[in-house]
Amino acid sequence: KFNQELVNAGIMRDGDGLKPSSAGKRVAFDGEDRTVIDGPFPAVGELVAGYWLWEVKDMDEAVAWVKRCPNPMPGPSEIEIRPLYEAADFAEAMTTEQAKQEEHLRKELEGR
Repeated sequence: KFNQELVNAGIMRDGDGLKPSSAGKRVAFDGEDRTVIDGPFPAVGELVAGYWLWEVKDMDEAVAWVKRCPNPMPGPSEIEIRPLYEAADFAEAMTTEQAKQEEHLRKELEGR
């Protein structure tokens, strides 16, 4: 029901549950070396169980929506909210060529 509210409001862009870490792999990077590590992974903190990708005007709107969410777990739980980076966040460090490439990739993805 809550997911349908998000869709109806036009803010939900994507969302899904993730299989347990036992079905996953991690790739560790060390210089040029790559090491594949099979799950399950120890829950040092918490493991991500799923995600939503929302398009909201600001963090306050995201918080307001999360407060409306039914409790995701039977006991105490948390939902973490994090913004995505946008090209504008790197504007000072990007060359003109990099900015053009970023724009080209975005347009290509939008067309899919």
